[in-house]
Amino acid sequence: MTTFQELPPGESGLLSARPGPDLTAAGYVEHEYVARGTAVSYRGDQPPDGRWTLQEDREASFATRVVVRRPESPASFSGTVVAEWLNVSSGSDAAPDWTYLADEIVRRGHVWVGISAQHVGVEGGAAAVGIAGLAMEGLKAKPRYAALFHPGDAFAYDIFSSVVDALDQDDCCLSDLDLDALIAVGESQSAYALTTYVNGVHLLAGVFDGFLIHSRGGAAMPLGEPLRGIDLAEFRNGEPVLIRDDLDVPVIMVQTETDLTGRLRYLAARQPDSAQVRLWEVAGTAHADRFQIGEFEELLHCPRPVNRGQQAYAVRSALRWLDGWARGGDPAPTAARLEVEGDGFVRDEAGNTRGGVRTPVVDAPVEVLLGDTEPDASDICQLFGSTLPMDPELIRARYADRPAYLAAYAVATDAAIAAGFVLPEDREAVLAEARPDLVADS
Repeated sequence: MTTFQELPPGESGLLSARPGPDLTAAGYVEHEYVARGTAVSYRGDQPPDGRWTLQEDREASFATRVVVRRPESPASFSGTVVAEWLNVSSGSDAAPDWTYLADEIVRRGHVWVGISAQHVGVEGGAAAVGIAGLAMEGLKAKPRYAALFHPGDAFAYDIFSSVVDALDQDDCCLSDLDLDALIAVGESQSAYALTTYVNGVHLLAGVFDGFLIHSRGGAAMPLGEPLRGIDLAEFRNGEPVLIRDDLDVPVIMVQTETDLTGRLRYLAARQPDSAQVRLWEVAGTAHADRFQIGEFEELLHCPRPVNRGQQAYAVRSALRWLDGWARGGDPAPTAARLEVEGDGFVRDEAGNTRGGVRTPVVDAPVEVLLGDTEPDASDICQLFGSTLPMDPELIRARYADRPAYLAAYAVATDAAIAAGFVLPEDREAVLAEARPDLVADS
């Protein structure tokens, strides 16, 4: 049994470079807990088709951190809980999908739960990817979290299950709510973990009603070992693994250009859609981007401006579709795949990739949006892609003047909404990202 002890008000440490919605103004409150319980590890067959057969193995106690952001009034709750497997690639817990999804979560009245599922986030350890000069540390480095204990990433999967399964207990923060849909989300390293969870753990645990796997690589995270974390470098280049196609709940994978080629190697694991699986590959996007880093872009010291694509809006739409689908509604729409030739993308006359999920910045372009950057750039810059200027002659040939550009951009925005890959509520935000300053005035 998992129990919860609320921590006194204080800084959770889940900082974001991009300010999120004003939780107080939205009628939301944040609580932080220590969750204690017993978790199991797993062993078993892990074939590349994703149809894994696992069994419970060892057992260990844990005490981890849980952050909850919820509507203060039960009447404002949608019935959906979005549980994020916090990302530890920096060597410290981060919530990248909260950054991308926060506006959608809050306006719909969902609960968001961030779970410190992995060993590094709690106990500390080396960063898989970091920013030069910025040192991160595990939670236990702070007196506030001295009581935490993580038994190793072999138990991370069941820790994630156990915490979410107990959220409506009397000693936790959601005991006054009726939970209708439990959605798991995770980005980057956490997406590798959710790939493993979906293929092997879900059929045993039966906790979640749907999964949003955001920016995974081709491999799956290993089952782990006691008393240590899993090193991303040790498995990132492992055997490609599909998402199993015999699931009883829906899965949407949202992938960027960076994820398909280069170090993440998702292309080798690309799979067709099936009854419960959708794959959205978003054109003109990078594994991380300007939306994520905001005004702190200069701290990265990248050789080019980072990617300014619009994956955030596609990820929000994916969550909306997944929520409805998990409740018995219509399946998410299918999407064309990005056009690939050899190890690279097929590009249009502007320089942007053809195919995939389309957004206005690639269908009414004034810039070239890439999932990669200079080959000798730092690891972190490789993940943030790049934005290059578009040939001014091509811009002039496309748009007679700025009003013509803005009209084309609006048409592309409405097309993305009609296709189901951008939400109507995000229309004004998308339109605000138009760049008429890059178009010559008449």
